[in-house]
Amino acid sequence: MIQARPTIYAIIETGGKQYRVTEGQTIAVERLEIEEGATVELDRVLLIGEGENVTVGQPVVDGARVLAVCKENGRGDKIIVFKYKPKVRYRRKNGHRQPYTSLNIEKILQPGEEAPKPKTARKRAARAETAEAAAPAEASAAEAAAATETELKAETAETATATVTPEAAAPKTVKPKAAPKKTTAAKPKAEETTAEAKPKPARKTAPRKKKEETTEDGA
Repeated sequence: MIQARPTIYAIIETGGKQYRVTEGQTIAVERLEIEEGATVELDRVLLIGEGENVTVGQPVVDGARVLAVCKENGRGDKIIVFKYKPKVRYRRKNGHRQPYTSLNIEKILQPGEEAPKPKTARKRAARAETAEAAAPAEASAAEAAAATETELKAETAETATATVTPEAAAPKTVKPKAAPKKTTAAKPKAEETTAEAKPKPARKTAPRKKKEETTEDGA
C-alpha cells in the first residue's frame, strides 16, 4: 500500500496575528500594501511541520519562508459600534468595515530551499520566442497577399478599358440653355398719376357785405 506524503504546514505571523497555513489554502489577513496579483514573501514563520517532523522557531525558523499571491484587497462586513451610558443621555453609534488582503498560499519553503521560478515568466518567454519565430513567415505572407491584390487590380483595370465602346467614350454635347425673356411692368396711366400728385384746390367764396343801417335822420 502506497502511503501518501504528509501535508506540510506552517504557522506564520502577519499583522500581529498567527495563522496555520498549507499549500493551496486561501486566507484573509490584515491589509498589506501590495497590488492584486503580486507575489509576497512571508518570512515570519514560527513553526513548520511535515508529519512527525516538526521544527519550532526561537521565535522564528531561520531561512523558512512562505510564498503567497495577493488575490484581492477589500473590506469586511459592516459592524455597528454602539456606546451607551445610562441616566446621562450618552449615545454613540458608529459603523466599521475592517480592510483585509486575501492571500493564496503557493509554496512553503523550508530552510535552505530555493524559491521556484514563476510560471508566468516561463510562459511569457515561450510566447515571445514563438512570436519572433513566426514574425518572418507572417511578413512574407502579407507581402505575397499584397502582390496578388495589386495584380488583380491591374487585370480588372485592363479588362474595363478594353470593353469600353466608342459611343460611351465620346464626350456628350450639352445644348446651351435659352436666355429667359425680359418682362416689363405696365406703366400707370398719366391721368391717375397727375390726379394723385396734384389735388384740386377748394373754391373760394367772397364774404357777404352787411346792409347799411338806416336811421331816421338820414331818411
